[in-house]
Amino acid sequence: MASLDKKFGSQNAARANAMKSLIFVVTEDWFFASHFLPMLRAARAAGFAPAVICRVREHRAAIEAEGARVIPFETDRGRRELGQAFSTITGLARILRAERPAIVHLIALWPIVLGGIAAKLAGIRRRVHAVTGLGFLGASNSPAARSLRLATRLLLRGPLDGKKTRFLLENTDDARLLGFKGTEDERVVIVGGAGVDPDHYAPAPMPTMPPLKLAVVARMVWSKGIDVAVEATRRARAEGAAVELSLYGEPDATNPKAFSRETLESWSREPGITWHGRTNDAATVWRTHHVCCLPSRGGEGLPRTLLEGASCGRVILTSDVPGCRALVRDGVEGLLVPPGDAEALARAMVALAADRERVERLGAAARQRVLGGFTERHVIDKVAALYRELAAD
Repeated sequence: MASLDKKFGSQNAARANAMKSLIFVVTEDWFFASHFLPMLRAARAAGFAPAVICRVREHRAAIEAEGARVIPFETDRGRRELGQAFSTITGLARILRAERPAIVHLIALWPIVLGGIAAKLAGIRRRVHAVTGLGFLGASNSPAARSLRLATRLLLRGPLDGKKTRFLLENTDDARLLGFKGTEDERVVIVGGAGVDPDHYAPAPMPTMPPLKLAVVARMVWSKGIDVAVEATRRARAEGAAVELSLYGEPDATNPKAFSRETLESWSREPGITWHGRTNDAATVWRTHHVCCLPSRGGEGLPRTLLEGASCGRVILTSDVPGCRALVRDGVEGLLVPPGDAEALARAMVALAADRERVERLGAAARQRVLGGFTERHVIDKVAALYRELAAD
């Protein structure tokens, strides 16, 4: 048996070496496994042998099961010191020189910046800059955040740009922020995040009402507006609305604005609010809830949680910010409220709690919205075409 494994392993390695390679650079294996496995399928569909450079913890097998090699690379995305950045750049450049991929696909801002420098040092011209949202830079409007946004634009459109660089974005707002005119620039491709599998995230009958059951499935951090959802639930219940809020997710130790476990546990002791911790089965969450809620403060690309909730036929209650409004049209697939506005969010909760027919109608429209352009197949086809075009000459 071992000899057979060795034989087929050698054949697979030889087959991969005969193909052009494409390397993804991302911070964490869990992030790639959770959001970007369709990109591996796009790479294979375009005729590339994919590999993923990432910090390896518990999701290596899930990535390898999709036909990719995993190249472990230890870095700390919570640190931004100059020495750490230099070490990351030199380490990545060393790997890229050895691998000589045809294309490097860099996912999220920090890997784009450091990986972009490393790719240039390694002589890799064909690069995909996949901006998945601006995070805190997009959520905050402080002078420091505004300055960093400008610096990011100048860097990505300046030293890190090139004739064979393409920008893979998740909404038109980010395209404009980077100085592009929406989708008019041929170097910009806008996709629905990583897409969603509509068969796995399938509609189920709505639970009974009352109460109106809302869920937030996200990292428990300030930018996701978790505290806004909690305050809005308090206000809606104070007005007599039968609403219940479930929080699914963990604090992010690398995020300086993550909510502590103590805070989450204290909220969970309040009437109508429950923190469940992390879930690995969002489809089941949506079967038992009416509303997919994400009161984001901004900085989103296109939140996967909204795609999953919408695909399950659940009404979307979210903020009128880039990324979220790329999927949801106010009054069509859900309701949009100003970011950080707990009063407006509470009013929306009260309105939905009083109108089951509207909840069902908006949820059905959300499902159709996903099927119209936000599935994994839509994303795979677009990204595979991007890879083919980039490698054409």
